[in-house]
Amino acid sequence: FHRGFRTKQSQSRLETFKNSTMTIVYALVSRQKTVLAEYTATSATGNFPTVTRVLLAKIPPQDGKMTYVYDNYTFHYIVEAGICFLCMSDEPNKHRVPYAFLTDMKEQFVAKFGTETPQTAIAFSLNDQFCNIIAERMEFYNSDSADLTVDNIGGVKAQIEEVKGVMVQNIEKVLERGEKIELLVDKTDRLNQQAFKFESSSRTLRRSLWWKKMRCYIFVSAMALIIIYFGAASACGGIHFDKCRKS
Repeated sequence: FHRGFRTKQSQSRLETFKNSTMTIVYALVSRQKTVLAEYTATSATGNFPTVTRVLLAKIPPQDGKMTYVYDNYTFHYIVEAGICFLCMSDEPNKHRVPYAFLTDMKEQFVAKFGTETPQTAIAFSLNDQFCNIIAERMEFYNSDSADLTVDNIGGVKAQIEEVKGVMVQNIEKVLERGEKIELLVDKTDRLNQQAFKFESSSRTLRRSLWWKKMRCYIFVSAMALIIIYFGAASACGGIHFDKCRKS
């Protein structure tokens, strides 16, 4: 599992959030592949749910933390007591806020359900009780004030030292060939759907422009006929064309 990992020290990747606020768009709590609760921001699009399900199968049950990069997605996770807390962000070079969010989510989860209930809970059985908490904490950590809060919490230096040791690796290095093909097919399907929608919308636009042009031609032709008719009627002494009939 650990062969071919691309390890990088996060020190070079840690940056301040003075110029922009990163966005966490997806988060879940799972026991290995069994998702217990999850939340997706309404702005999130893509095949990341598929990538996440593949990734969950690769995460070892031992306690630890890791960051995976796949296309434009960056997945961060923490595993503790066999429970995985995972989130996806749109910024591959910033780890501090996502890991603070995961730590917060873990503490909220343990405070609410303890350590025994999650070990036997079935898929999504805790979702109704916890997804709103995920949404609320996600909204906070996506806010401008989150960075200052993370900096001011106790023991921040120790947390930063821990984040420095987190390995960052490309998810493709831990996928089997069949799983890569599955993700590629999923991506291809989405591209085909987008191409079909584009072609359909283009066809609709062309048809609309054609009808608009035809309406314009019909209107101009009708106006020309009306002008010719009234011109001829005026020259022939009225709409009954009396002068022209006599002649």
